[in-house]
Amino acid sequence: MPVNALYRDDFYLSTAEAVVTAIHEDGGIELDQTCFYATSGGQPGDTGFLERADGSRIALGQTKHGPAKDIIIHVPLDGQARPEIGEKLVMHIDWPRRYKLMRMHTACHLLSVVCQFPITGAAVGEDESRVDFDMSETIDKDEVTAKMMALVNENHPVFVQWITDEELAANPGIVKSKNVRPPMGLGRVSLICIGENSAVDSQPCGGTHVSETQEVGAIHIAKIEKKGKENRRFRIRFGAPADEA
Repeated sequence: MPVNALYRDDFYLSTAEAVVTAIHEDGGIELDQTCFYATSGGQPGDTGFLERADGSRIALGQTKHGPAKDIIIHVPLDGQARPEIGEKLVMHIDWPRRYKLMRMHTACHLLSVVCQFPITGAAVGEDESRVDFDMSETIDKDEVTAKMMALVNENHPVFVQWITDEELAANPGIVKSKNVRPPMGLGRVSLICIGENSAVDSQPCGGTHVSETQEVGAIHIAKIEKKGKENRRFRIRFGAPADEA
């Protein structure tokens, strides 16, 4: 059954009620709606727990998509109780983890503003993220860090605008990634916009992000790795460069 993905409209929603609509053979749980982000586009799925009416908890180890993007499966850890179809639960995201991922994902967007090359890969992590660019130029990581931190400190608004699948198909140039396509097939696509009137950036992305760049906090480019003649991997970490061990 298609799920109402609440996180698409509210990145800060960390708890909500839901009804169990399906149970998979492996224990995976489908709900009528969810605030849990499912692994996609380089961002890991949410973890947390489902609270039952008696106060007991079903701990979740991951959230993933089913055969289609409109199916989201909540995967319990081993040994967890099995809910009933039709049972009402209260969802609770591991918020500290999700918020770090939101900050990191936004930082990846800021990096793509500073380094305006096609993106060939990305992975968002709690403490380190990586973004790969199709580029051969030599670039100074401290200079990139300074430009990213300028965007953080200017505290630009970060917001969502919606376009249709057809509008995206008619404007393929707004996609920065060469290998990962934005989530389509749900009728609408989210543009993550940075700055007043999208003055800093605007690109299709289905991930979760903070509402202003200042929330990203201190970040830096820890390393730039050469992964091929025309491929450079940038590693983003929280904190100032001096914090490196």
